[in-house]
Amino acid sequence: MTVVPHTSVAQDWKEFIIPAAAPYYKEPLVLVEGSGSRVTDAEGREYLDFFCGILTTGIGHCHPEVVERVREQAGRLGHTSTLYLNEPQVNAARRLAGIAPGKLKKTFFTNSGTEAVETAVMLARMYTGRDEIIALRYGYSGRSTLGTSLTAMSGWTPLGASVPWVKHALSPYCYRCAFGPPHDDCAERYARDVEEVIATTTSGKPAAFFAETIQGAGGYIVPPPGYFKLVAEIIRKHGGLFIADEVQAGFGRTGDKWFGIEHWGVEPDIMVMAKAIASGYPVGATIARDDVAAAWKGKTISTFGGNPITMTAMDATIEVMERENVPVRSAERGRQLRAGLDALGRQYEWIGDVRGMGMMQALELVEDRKSKTPSPAKAGALLEAAKKEGLLIGSGGLNGHVIRIAPQMLMSAAEIDEGLGRLERACRAVG
Repeated sequence: MTVVPHTSVAQDWKEFIIPAAAPYYKEPLVLVEGSGSRVTDAEGREYLDFFCGILTTGIGHCHPEVVERVREQAGRLGHTSTLYLNEPQVNAARRLAGIAPGKLKKTFFTNSGTEAVETAVMLARMYTGRDEIIALRYGYSGRSTLGTSLTAMSGWTPLGASVPWVKHALSPYCYRCAFGPPHDDCAERYARDVEEVIATTTSGKPAAFFAETIQGAGGYIVPPPGYFKLVAEIIRKHGGLFIADEVQAGFGRTGDKWFGIEHWGVEPDIMVMAKAIASGYPVGATIARDDVAAAWKGKTISTFGGNPITMTAMDATIEVMERENVPVRSAERGRQLRAGLDALGRQYEWIGDVRGMGMMQALELVEDRKSKTPSPAKAGALLEAAKKEGLLIGSGGLNGHVIRIAPQMLMSAAEIDEGLGRLERACRAVG
């Protein structure tokens, strides 16, 4: 293989790639290889990956079983469209139904989380015969017109909300609580806001409530216990459906459960997934109860959805996840990771909050803990310092001031300790 020099790739990126799709770092990384928890750049330097390509390579880079299954399938049949059946698609759908909560059973496959979201919203509108969708502030739902309308962070919605029937309720953001103490009442307070949004900004007849179970790009915002149960009761009281977005939180990442919504004992009517579902191969999935799925009466098609190669990757990925008991492993390694992050939080005054579940953890960086003023400068500095230490982490939050950490879920205890050591050295360089 001919390796293109780093400088040439960076120059060609500036010339040929749309500038809005900007990479991390002042000197962007050109990654050329990956295996397990590590990636290598074009200059031969190795990095420990604590962000997984935005929580996507959930069982590590180039897992050998997934690679072998995909290689074999690519030599047999590469494409069919949804006009024909293929065995890998049916196998993947059956496997997904086996781990999905409650009565979720019927799946439509697409190519991305954005498409999965579009499918879920269309399905909810068809089932209810209504239009209005209640989403959450700080949410991120993709890059389509509907996706950016559901999204409620200005940096990701340059044209503003283009779909008038999408309304936004307050995010249950405990660190930046809109209500203040006593925080024991936060779940009920935020749920009441959803009801007020329905009463004041809609016809009173919403089609659905849509939310990430942990808000990803918003900065790993974890709702207070009981919030989703109350909101599910509210939306169903008004005749709407509950759509759970598991694009980032799904497939064992939150620990002990396969999907984030299961931590709160709520069964969604529709659920959307992507990212870790197929180890980086482009798969989006929308799964629903039988009666909800049957509401789609018109024709639909996906040229690349359910592709034999991507479905093989998905089937192989979930098979590994089941065998390795990824939810339990994420819980164990997540406790180890959280303990190390809590220690950093106690040490550095500019770490305002440490939060998350399982292998989905965040540091919210501030100028000082009293004012809680967001510090995107600190986050940018920590990102760069971690890179120098050979550690890849992510950023997020409304102001780009939250550090997102999401290692692959088969990572060893030694690798977690190694990453925490590199992160501590990066913090020391910043602080």
